[in-house]
Amino acid sequence: MATAQQRGGTLTVGLGYDIDTLNVYSTGFLGDVQAAVVEGLVAPDAKANYVPVLATQVPSVRNGGIKVAADGKTMTVTYRLRPGVKWSDGQPLTSADVKFTWEAVKNPKFIAESKDGTEDIASIETPNATTVVVNYKRVAPDFMSTLFTFGILPKHTLEGKDLNTDSYNEKPLGTGPFRVKEFRRGQYVILERNPYYWRKDSKGVQLPYLDGMIFKIIPDSNTLVTQLRTGEVQLAYSIPYSQVKQIDGVPGLRIVKNNVLSWQHLDFNLKTVDAFKDPNVRKAFAYAINKSAVSKALGGYPNPINSVVVPVFSYANAAVPRYDYNLTRAKQLLDAAGWKPGPDGIRVKDGKRMSFKIMAQAGRSTDEDAQQVIIASLKQAGIELQPDNKSGVAFRDARYKGNYDLFYGGWITSADPTYSVFFGSKGVNNGQGYSNPRIDTLLTRAESTLDPAQRTAALREFQSALMADLPSIPITTNPSMIAVTEKLGGFVPNPTNMTNFVNTSGWYLK
Repeated sequence: MATAQQRGGTLTVGLGYDIDTLNVYSTGFLGDVQAAVVEGLVAPDAKANYVPVLATQVPSVRNGGIKVAADGKTMTVTYRLRPGVKWSDGQPLTSADVKFTWEAVKNPKFIAESKDGTEDIASIETPNATTVVVNYKRVAPDFMSTLFTFGILPKHTLEGKDLNTDSYNEKPLGTGPFRVKEFRRGQYVILERNPYYWRKDSKGVQLPYLDGMIFKIIPDSNTLVTQLRTGEVQLAYSIPYSQVKQIDGVPGLRIVKNNVLSWQHLDFNLKTVDAFKDPNVRKAFAYAINKSAVSKALGGYPNPINSVVVPVFSYANAAVPRYDYNLTRAKQLLDAAGWKPGPDGIRVKDGKRMSFKIMAQAGRSTDEDAQQVIIASLKQAGIELQPDNKSGVAFRDARYKGNYDLFYGGWITSADPTYSVFFGSKGVNNGQGYSNPRIDTLLTRAESTLDPAQRTAALREFQSALMADLPSIPITTNPSMIAVTEKLGGFVPNPTNMTNFVNTSGWYLK
């Protein structure tokens, strides 16, 4: 544990993307900065197990926090809030804030990146200032991966305000270890210590140890690596694999491998590209992609996968339909679908060339490197792909609205993923426009039971059905390589979408 002498100092973090908003419910990116400012009732720890934060315990059937109705169709979740917690303006956190969070996020006028969990709630009761009783319309085993885990909103400053335009989006009020001092778009966010923070260390010293944190926005990975080498940045994640060895040799820096709950994928636009509506064309793409070559091009760090459920989960299905690299099979499927090689080798059908644009996140060199391998692999099958990479808000909007032909990128999930957000007909991350009634049914079944055996069975069947239909090709699961100064103590990476900054209060500079 840090000593009193180790209190103080400012940590500089490099972010590889441009921040759109600091409202955790509006952002289209990971809430790195937000996680150091805004807290939820519970959060996943370094082992992806939920632990209490603003709540005194994680609700469960065993401790009485979860009660399922006699008919098995609905449930009630009760949270007990920590007494004495204050917002960073000194006002007390109460159960009214939790109820307000639900009301504000579900408000039809609020444009949220995700409203997951809001429609599952029938009502919320607040019998006293520290008790929250949430009445669900259904049995919702995924309740901890939505809504109240990402953050609680302050009723006393936001009630009656337009959450789409309020200054909260640039300077959110939270209960976390830090508060926002300054946010300059496209450049940086400066955080300072929250003087009202509730947590103390084992010696009774009020946390956080750090005086503040600076998040520098550096979308270009080469620039980010340069600033790590010069010491201008002391921590950054998703370091390009091609530069890991170089950084590992820089005095004062160390590399930490974080096996995040994520997978890389190639998505087909099923709304506007007619060729992709043929499942045999999608399967031809899968057979033509050499996943091992993708991994090799990225230093061998990524692991090829065959399902969208990463192997770490107990319900991962190893028996899904596989599409191991087979260029001959890819060509056979395309021939059978009527796509014949043209004079330049690119396939043609009804006078239309098999030429598409493929989008990745601009400046993210690891994704751009993988994209080039995919382009080269598919060209051997007679398919032409042209990069159409975007960054910042343009990338976010294209990803969610499906403004692409093909999209290569990655998804990182919670400790308890809700796959309907990606593959359900109404999923918020389903920009590709995929809709399959059987998939919807299986995911509803999986996301409506507290029985682990029933949930596992539904999720395994979902994986087999999804891979048979193949709206998205899982490519690899990529560990995140983190570069961090050796002077930083208390740092432990987090593998979930709650980010590495979900528990910064115990970090200190030696």
